[in-house]
Amino acid sequence: MTPANNTKINPAANDERARALIALIDGLIAIVNEENVELAMGLPASRLKHVDEKNRLANLFEQSVAEAVGKAMNLHVQDRVLREQLMERILRLRAAMDENVLRLRAAIEASNRRIEAIMLAIREQIANVSPYGAGGRRVTSAMSYGTNVQA
Repeated sequence: MTPANNTKINPAANDERARALIALIDGLIAIVNEENVELAMGLPASRLKHVDEKNRLANLFEQSVAEAVGKAMNLHVQDRVLREQLMERILRLRAAMDENVLRLRAAIEASNRRIEAIMLAIREQIANVSPYGAGGRRVTSAMSYGTNVQA
């Protein structure tokens, strides 16, 4: 017999596990939606304040899923309404995360464009000040400074 066949299904425990998972998913959805709003306002990805909490909740969710898979347990939720709530939350989380990925990519691209614009301005400023061209040769004529002071 496999371990999955030896596992007794406890409907009350599965329902409680499903409720806990729904609460976890709701928290994750709330954080991701807040982050999406901030990203939509144009805040750079580096200035987001929800990253730590999102990572913490995502790790908890990942652990919950890994635990269920590792123990070959299925969430046999007896309550149809609870099962539908769980599925609905999972779909909402997927949609929020899909939007989050798109917004984060856009924020990263915007940050890269800002960095490139700053680097270009620095290069131009250096080029305007430097007496040497790209080939390493002087591009301005040598200036001779002298004084006609006789001692």
